[in-house]
Amino acid sequence: MTLPQHIAIVMDGNGRWAEARGESRTVGHRAGVDAVRTCVRACAARNIGALTLFAFSSENWRRPEVEVAALMSLFVEALDRELEELQRNRVRLRFIGNRQTLAVRLQQRIAAAEAATADNDGLKLQVAVGYGGRWDLIEAARRIAARCASGALRTEEIDEASFAAELQLAGLPDPDLFVRTGGEHRISNFLLWNIAYAELHFTDRLWPDFGEPDLDAAIADFAGRERRFGRTGAQTRKGGA
Repeated sequence: MTLPQHIAIVMDGNGRWAEARGESRTVGHRAGVDAVRTCVRACAARNIGALTLFAFSSENWRRPEVEVAALMSLFVEALDRELEELQRNRVRLRFIGNRQTLAVRLQQRIAAAEAATADNDGLKLQVAVGYGGRWDLIEAARRIAARCASGALRTEEIDEASFAAELQLAGLPDPDLFVRTGGEHRISNFLLWNIAYAELHFTDRLWPDFGEPDLDAAIADFAGRERRFGRTGAQTRKGGA
């Protein structure tokens, strides 16, 4: 079976999962951490090269202040609690997004976790916090413009490769499988450039209930797709250009 090299997941449904049980949304977010742990272990066991998780978007700052504060606290707790296992399993952890919007304490924890796992050669795990796809594109454009203004880059040298090198996922293959839980069929401003050719898989499963069988179903769905990249089906099956 053909495996994806890089899976990107929008982890949706924590709040609804909790509300359906008469609990606060924070309880759902805590349950979602368990699903993250399960997913990371499963991807590592299946030799998936990279996993990128959408934890908190740039738009999520609009949520109730109490919920946002609880989420930020949960990020700090999870980093402290999960780092040992990430190290043991050789997972390299990296965060993507606008760190300047985060509390200094969380920024410090993030930097420490990234440094501690930087040399790990297993699963490459990216967690998107304070991230937005449009923000990512604008920031990349600004850096390209600055290089052109300084004379380090000529406008005619700008191509897809040079632009992609300025994006948050620079150095990684683009996600080839995009998964969204929770029943919504939207991209929600996630990795707009990078998922241009990703296979999209949507499931009604709420994130805290997402387990290995759900991951395997998404991978099986991916394996059954014919990925043509603009070619005809006949060309793809023959391996033609």
